[in-house]
Parts: sequence; structure tokens; C-alpha cells
Amino acid sequence: MAIGELVKRHLVDIRPLATPAYRRLWLGQAVSHVGLAVTVISVSQQVWELTHSSLWVGLLGMANFVPLVLFGLWGGAVADAVDRRKLLLAGSAVSWASTLFILLQALLGLRNVYVLLGAVALGAAGFAVTSPTRGAIIPRILDPEVVPAANALNSLVFSMGAVVGPMIGGVVLAYGGYASAYAVDALLFTASLYAALRLPPLPPLGEVTRPGARAVFEGLRFIAGSPVLLMSFVVDIIAMVFALPRALFPELAAERFGGSMVVLGPLNAAMAIGSVAGALFSGWVGRVSRQGLALVVIIAVWGLTVAAAGLARDLWLIVAFMAVGGAADVISSVWRQSILQLYAPDEMRGRLQGAFMVVVAGGPRLGDLRAGATAAAFGLTAAWVGGGLACAIVVIFVGLSVAAFRNYRAR
Repeated sequence: MAIGELVKRHLVDIRPLATPAYRRLWLGQAVSHVGLAVTVISVSQQVWELTHSSLWVGLLGMANFVPLVLFGLWGGAVADAVDRRKLLLAGSAVSWASTLFILLQALLGLRNVYVLLGAVALGAAGFAVTSPTRGAIIPRILDPEVVPAANALNSLVFSMGAVVGPMIGGVVLAYGGYASAYAVDALLFTASLYAALRLPPLPPLGEVTRPGARAVFEGLRFIAGSPVLLMSFVVDIIAMVFALPRALFPELAAERFGGSMVVLGPLNAAMAIGSVAGALFSGWVGRVSRQGLALVVIIAVWGLTVAAAGLARDLWLIVAFMAVGGAADVISSVWRQSILQLYAPDEMRGRLQGAFMVVVAGGPRLGDLRAGATAAAFGLTAAWVGGGLACAIVVIFVGLSVAAFRNYRAR
């Protein structure tokens, strides 16, 4: 009995899945994230094949980042003013169109890096609208006490897709080519569209603010006025910009593993493997009260494990270190998302989720650019290891310097 209770206390809480609307969203994401992960590694590899430059691979991050900022903040404001179901459907249609366009360029054999960057930017615009909208929907369809559990489940399903997707992508790329890989994504994305179609109407609650610059500014002002919220964004930016080595995977495969595409699967799935383990055993995460201090510690762990992976030479050891980092990252994500969702009133949730999405999705893109540029200037190992060490040092210094964040206790 004691062992059973211990496992129950630490395993992921599945109560949110009892709500049909959330369950459909969760399952739709589970399927579509597999396809998304296939496309992510395929586009990176295609850009590397066209340019043989990690800098160009890093520029994929900027192709994502600019639309994420522009449409993420605007999309969050719109989510506070319109039916969130309709907005989720519209954003999903844009994302699907991007996937179909990427598939078309592969079928036509265009081999043009600018076309790829444009298609990626279109997909980022769709994601920038759907992500804050989906985040704002969750507190509407679930009771507040299970919102942290829903965030852990969301992290789990995303991580599972990031494990399965790269593995499938590496094999499909090696034996079927780019068009086959993009076709997998186009097919699987239909699950996410179905889940959005089955949602109930979700009109805005409370006072409605007309979408625009004023609404966006109100959301940003709310964040700026809360040191805890602001610092939860800052530490995540530090983690992703300084330490994320994703843009270096094609160069690593070329330099250390003879250019094998198959190794791209384990490399891209490594973090997600750890994220799955971290999310599966996340039952304890909601019981941590000193979440500000805990975030600093867990992000420092992430940076150190990235640095260790950069020093490793064997593939299995690189994967092991990155998996530990992935577990740290998913725990960080659950804390940051829960703080945000339960801190804001419903009429502000879309805007705050938009800002959160810009940080969460934009940070890795800036990290890609940082990694690619520093690798071009200083070499692969310096870019990888130096970034991880810098992350650990900076997050400890910055995170512990703000008393409100350092002493924050979960509500």
C-alpha cells in the first residue's frame, strides 16, 4: 500500500481527461504534434542540405520569431474579444495551409531556401494565433484545481510527440525523402482540426476590449506590474536563448556521425524523452510552494546538462544528458504556465497567453539564431558548451536578485 500511494502521489494527474472537450483537445494535440516534430527536423535538415550552414539553420528561428511576436500578441488580444473556438479554427487552418505549402515545394523540387523560410513564417503565424487561444480555453473548460494537472498533461503529450515525431522523421527522411515526411505532418494535423471543431462555443466573458494596440499594451502592462510574472518570462528566455542547442544538430551529425540522417531522430527526441519521464512523474510538482526559487534551480540544472551533452562524444551519452535537461524543462514549463493561468482574470487570459507564447515559442527561435551564429564564429563545441554554462550562471544571478520572485509561494 505504501508503494502504491507513493506512485499515485508522483504519477501525472489524469483528472482533466474526464472532461470531453479537454480530452479531444489533448488527443488532437497528441496526434498533430507527431507530425509537427517530423516537419521541424525535416525543414532543418533540408535547409542544411541546401546551404551547409548552421547560420542558415538558425535563421529558421527568425522566420518563426517575427510572426510569433506580431501575431502572438495580436492573437492573444483577439482571443479576449471573440469566440475562442472560431479563432482556434481560423489559426489552425493557416497552420495547415503552411504544412501543405511545404509539402508542395518538396514535391516540385524547388530547392529554394527562401521559399522554405516563407512557408515556415506562415506556419508560425498560425501557431501564434492558436497557441494563446488554446491556453486561454483551458481555464474555461476545466475547474481551477485541475489546471496545473492539465498543463502537465499538455507537456506530456507535446513531449511524446517530440519523441515519436523525430524518430519517425529520421527514418522517413532516410528512406522516403522530404515530401514523404511533410505528407505525414499534413495528414496528422487533421486530428487537431477535428478537436477544435468539436469544442462548444466560447464567447468572451466580462468586459470586452477591442483588439488592437491598446489591448496589447494593457496585457503587457499587467505583466510589467507583476515581478513574479515578469521574472517567470525572463528565466525562460535565459534558458532558451543561452542554452538551446537544436540548431546545431545537423552540424553535429555531419561532424561526429558522418552526416547520418538517422541520428537526427535520437538527437531531436532526446529532450522529449526526458520531458515524457518528467511529465509522467509530475504528481509532486503541484505541491512545491517556493516556485520562484525552484524555477531558478531547475533552469540552472537544464543549462548544466546541456553543457555536459556538448562535451560528450558518444551518441547515447549526448541523448542521456539532453534527456535530463528535458525533464528539467518540462517541470519548469508546468510551473510557469500554472502561475500565469491562475494569476489572470479571464478577460486578460488571451493577452497574457499571447505574451507567454511569444516567450515560450520565440525564445527557442532566438536560441536557434544564437546557436547558429556562435557556431559559425567560434565552432560547434564552444557554441554548445558555452551556452549551457552561461545559462546556469545568468539564471542564478538574475533569478535570485529579485526578492519577490525568489520568495514567491504558489497560491
